Amino acid sequence: MSAQTELPQIGTDSSEATGSCCGGSCHSDAAPQSTEGAVTTVYQVKGMTCGHCEGAVSSEISEIEGVSSVKAVASTGQVTVVSATPLDEEAVRAAVDEAGYELITQA
Repeated sequence: MSAQTELPQIGTDSSEATGSCCGGSCHSDAAPQSTEGAVTTVYQVKGMTCGHCEGAVSSEISEIEGVSSVKAVASTGQVTVVSATPLDEEAVRAAVDEAGYELITQA
């Protein structure tokens, strides 16, 4: 006779544990922000080589007022930023610099 272990089901109930690598601490329970009327800008960043790099750049740019979404892709060096209004390029440059990378230009 073999013993069976019942594993918890992760279902659609949002109150259940997430099972993600961060324990859900990086996920918000807030409703997604609308992107209607938002500005999407793609920047080229030099020096990103991995997921940690992507996270560092995303984190710094996310702190700029008006930014609602950031997606950095190390393999291409592209960082896509969605914001309420066009961002000051110098603010983006400073954020990328703070993360330890170099903003090349808008892609």
